[in-house]
Amino acid sequence: MLVLWDVDYTLVDSDGVGRELYQATFGEMFGGQMPQPGSMAGRTDRAIALEVLTLAGVAEPRQRIDAFHRAMAARAPGLADLVAERARALPGAAQAMAALAELGGLGGLGGLGGLGDGQTARADRAAQPGRTARIAVAQSLLTGNIRPLAEVKLRPLGLTEHLDLDAGAYGDAHEVRAELVHLARSNAARQYGGDFDGEATVIVGDTPLDVAAALATGARAVGVATGGFSGPELAASGAHAVLPDLSATDRVLAAILGPSCSSRFRPRRGGS
Repeated sequence: MLVLWDVDYTLVDSDGVGRELYQATFGEMFGGQMPQPGSMAGRTDRAIALEVLTLAGVAEPRQRIDAFHRAMAARAPGLADLVAERARALPGAAQAMAALAELGGLGGLGGLGGLGDGQTARADRAAQPGRTARIAVAQSLLTGNIRPLAEVKLRPLGLTEHLDLDAGAYGDAHEVRAELVHLARSNAARQYGGDFDGEATVIVGDTPLDVAAALATGARAVGVATGGFSGPELAASGAHAVLPDLSATDRVLAAILGPSCSSRFRPRRGGS
């Protein structure tokens, strides 16, 4: 199983750090104030950058997106202190990822390249003689952020331990979020040799665009109402399961694993 987490308002509230990166990059490249795009919720950085450059009247804006993203990527690591000061992990995010990692590691999926140290250790233990992983789970990101921005939003908050960042897909790859799902599946298959078609891929996000990307690609969609959209709105968009937040770990696991798998894990004592 491949679990792909959204970043903003699913795992973290980064308190506008991404917008500040956009403004700083725009000022460096073009000078002045950046024109404000519409809602960024659920959109990819490629789509957002195209809108910004178009609104700014930049000639041939599609031809400038890659340079804009390179400049963003160069600046992103310098935001780590700002993230540590202002951003916050959303309740239950770290615990949910740790609980998924504990379900069985990746011993049944072949190669272990790219895993965080903690997840590699779990996978090694699962692959030992006499130990069989009940559910093999790979975790990565499917986010509208470019990768350096996603990393700097998560790493200072300690949220990358259980993520294989090489198995995900990021917002500079395509304007359409659903296209990132195909890329993530390809990356994960290259990492592990597994088959992540259909609901073997689970997308967890806070917007209808996250849900739409899952549905368009046959993946399982789990909506989390910690962003700008309510539970009923996420349900109406077609999510297979909707959570108010990630704070109840057992409920998160059940939503992600779905009815065909949720009976295969034993709830952790003490509830969430």
